[in-house]
Amino acid sequence: MSELIHQARPGLVRRIVAFPLTLLLLAAVPFILLYGGAMVAAASIPQLRDTPGQPLIVLAVVAIAALLWRLFQHHIERREDAELALAGAGRELAQGLGAGFVLFCSVVAITIALGGMKITAINGIGQLWALLAMAIGSGFFEELIFRGILFRQVETMLGSWAALVLTSALFGASHLANPGATWFAAFAIAVEAGTLLGAAYMLTRRLWLVIGIHVAWNFTQGWVFSAPVSGGKAPLGLLVTTRSGPEWLTGGAFGLEASLIALVLATALGLFLLWRAIAAGQLRRPYWL
Repeated sequence: MSELIHQARPGLVRRIVAFPLTLLLLAAVPFILLYGGAMVAAASIPQLRDTPGQPLIVLAVVAIAALLWRLFQHHIERREDAELALAGAGRELAQGLGAGFVLFCSVVAITIALGGMKITAINGIGQLWALLAMAIGSGFFEELIFRGILFRQVETMLGSWAALVLTSALFGASHLANPGATWFAAFAIAVEAGTLLGAAYMLTRRLWLVIGIHVAWNFTQGWVFSAPVSGGKAPLGLLVTTRSGPEWLTGGAFGLEASLIALVLATALGLFLLWRAIAAGQLRRPYWL
């Protein structure tokens, strides 16, 4: 009997690999490198720059990453791939894209109404392909890394509240190196995006909704309104816009993400999704409780 029990127990190596912190490191490092390589490749090939080929390269790398994720889940974590499962993916992705678009348009509408922004002209397609590549790459990989890997593994160890706070703080801090970043900008990203994206993941326990929100938010501000995306240089998008007024209204050099308007609206939507997630029984306790 003792021999059978011993055989049923996973070996030491397997127990080490299956530990959440180990899984976090094993998954995060290669996907971070893949993300960086994809964005560098998409931007560094002159013949593809701002052509349909640029987002196609990013989409190809996204497909490779999704396949690697599935293999990692099956062979390393030994679980079904719930985060990127295809059943219902189209519906959740469309919901996320719609929510992200409407949310950022609402931020712009209020900013315009308060005199902080003006639409002065129409450009045409502008840097459509480059901005689409940026939005797809950042939306997919940042959500895979921050919610699919970091949030999930921290939640396994410390519970949902700790995972939400920690991933939000790290997500905000990761933007501090961006041009135009301030401590308030990092705080705003941590609260508005951390709450919204973390709650969207908690509600569905999948990544499609949260990827859609992230992609649409970035694409709408960058291409539709030619606004700086997380402190980047203001791109050439569909509409020519100008911002003027206090930083609490315009977000300053970092962009509208660092404005009080974005902070209030995105956080409010995040709290609503968090309430729905809690009501649906998606709040998870630390492993010791």
